[in-house]
Amino acid sequence: MRQHSNGGLRQTRHLDRKVTQGRSLPLLCTAVQGLHFADLQSMENLFGEELAERAAPVAPYLGGKSQLADEIVRRIGRVSHHAYVEVFFGMGGVFYRRDIKAKIEVINDINGELVCFLRVLRNHPDALLGELEGWVSSRQEFEALKIANTDHMTDIQRAVRFIYLQRLAFGGKVTGQTFGVSKDRPPRFDLAVLSKSLAVAAERLRSVTIENLDWRDLLDRYDDAGVLFYLDPPYWGGEADYGKGIFARADFSEMANRLKMIKGRFVLSLNDRPEVRSLFADFKIEPVSLTYSIASSQSTSANELIISN
Repeated sequence: MRQHSNGGLRQTRHLDRKVTQGRSLPLLCTAVQGLHFADLQSMENLFGEELAERAAPVAPYLGGKSQLADEIVRRIGRVSHHAYVEVFFGMGGVFYRRDIKAKIEVINDINGELVCFLRVLRNHPDALLGELEGWVSSRQEFEALKIANTDHMTDIQRAVRFIYLQRLAFGGKVTGQTFGVSKDRPPRFDLAVLSKSLAVAAERLRSVTIENLDWRDLLDRYDDAGVLFYLDPPYWGGEADYGKGIFARADFSEMANRLKMIKGRFVLSLNDRPEVRSLFADFKIEPVSLTYSIASSQSTSANELIISN
């Protein structure tokens, strides 16, 4: 275990935001050469949106929509909009799988450590990658970072801590994280693999506005004609999965009422429960059946709802 003076991460040099903000990504972007991203940027679809390079989330995340994402993306693509706003971003399980970019894109999450990581990834990807060098999958490192005090860490150090824990946490959990191990695959923290994912994700975020707001404030701030909101709140019954006091059962009713009054459009995904169907009965509700593997020879089915206006 490294001996770090500030709770688990070595010191990094200060980066002047005025100097580095908006610069090209010379080191990381070499990893995505040959993807013809520039060619894609010059193309537009019927709604005036640019084509984008599809990516994958850079870490697992509880409720990450890995199976449902393509279905949600198809429904989003049918709605004309000039602004796209994700209210509960998480690790971007839907956002990164979109193959188009709206003229205005906003991503939001209430988790401050996650938002810090996203901003560092967008603004200082090379510094982030440099700070990740030398880290390996280690239960000892994982446990030390879990209890590390972030008060005196730089943003880059906080970003390293977040992505390290999130890559290695069992089940992509955000709270109550435990070190995940598997008998049939290598550890998820492999910098050679991660650097490529970070490169694509950083490029995708370059023109995106990143917010750290309560979902109500975000709706109020960005609602307008031509705006499409995608909402992926905690599941009914899992309101505390992302931390205490972040989301409450009563928020579902308030959300349904607020969505009735917006000027824009929305797509919302939730688990299929009678209470959910009742609360959102005024909107279009489409059930989707999924099958999840829980072991090499076992699977379980689950039903989700895609709700829209």
